[in-house]
Amino acid sequence: MSLTDLQIKRLKAPEKGQKTYYDSALPGFGVRVSQGGTKTFVVLYGKDRRRRSLGRYPDLSLSEARHLAKQAQVDITLDEQSPMNALPKVSFAIARSKFLADCEVRTRPRTVEEYRRLLNRHFHFECNITDLSRHDIASVVEKLKAKPSEQQHAFVAIRTMLNWCVKRGFLDVAPVPPMAFKTRPRERILTDSELVAVWQRASEFGYPYGPIVQLLVLTGQRKGEVVGLRRSWFVDERIVYPSDFVKNKRSHTIPIGQQALELISALPSDTDLLFPSRFKDDKPFNGFSKYKAAFDQELDIEPYTLHDLRRTFSSNMAKLGAPIHVTERILNHVSGTISGVAAVYNRHAYMDEMHEAFVRYEQHLSEILKVHSDT
Repeated sequence: MSLTDLQIKRLKAPEKGQKTYYDSALPGFGVRVSQGGTKTFVVLYGKDRRRRSLGRYPDLSLSEARHLAKQAQVDITLDEQSPMNALPKVSFAIARSKFLADCEVRTRPRTVEEYRRLLNRHFHFECNITDLSRHDIASVVEKLKAKPSEQQHAFVAIRTMLNWCVKRGFLDVAPVPPMAFKTRPRERILTDSELVAVWQRASEFGYPYGPIVQLLVLTGQRKGEVVGLRRSWFVDERIVYPSDFVKNKRSHTIPIGQQALELISALPSDTDLLFPSRFKDDKPFNGFSKYKAAFDQELDIEPYTLHDLRRTFSSNMAKLGAPIHVTERILNHVSGTISGVAAVYNRHAYMDEMHEAFVRYEQHLSEILKVHSDT
């Protein structure tokens, strides 16, 4: 049969054992139904028609499973060209591209982009993946020790890729050195005068980076949540983030203040995205490093990160008397004051409380802007 989602949903469990239904549109690809009703995508590949499980339905969608099946049937030719029991000769560059392609169908887009950035920027091995050593990996990671956060993220990216290579049969053992990292939690909070300086610089800097920084100051949201904002997510002066976009996979709704609404209404309205990239209207802005370097050149304050603006927002909310559980709801923190059993039973949305907190916060921001502008 030509498999469809509707047909897969209707497949009945056999009385005993398992039964596999193969797809006429892609020979060798099918779905196996077990006695208990579990449905698992499978693919036959290679000259000896080996079978591989791809994942369970509906955790893995039909389109994703077809993509993985095609990839498995193509990749196996590498094995068949190699001597018996020998690993395929795959260059690091090819392994990297295959890893990233596989991530695109099973990993969040922002995570894929971060893996791509880290692997392409820091790891440039011109050899087969089987020739890599622990020393090769460690030497690259060690060079990043001046940037502890980047160092740790780069290590996680290459470790994830090499472990994937083991699962795909490109490596017997991942050459990952047992490295440990000690990172101090950031404590930077901008003072009122520093926050005013950042705001004024953003006001004169212009679109897109200037309004992005101002929305970070006004809403306390993560930078990815600001640059990924779409006009279709605004409902009754609220932002409704869909669950598949947000970091913790929980839908997130917040009211926003009048200043934020006015700022958003003044933005160019050519696309659904508030801040599209320069080259593709369906991709969000992604030039943070370049723009921040130019932005900070005219700022006479201590070094800071954009995430420090989120921490500053949270601290100012506390200073203004906003209850901690309201601030955590605005920031969409999973592990907060209302968690566990309490979180299950407490379904109050706190919309009025969040709106009141935003009103107070914007009043505070207006006051410190006036005070420091006068001085």
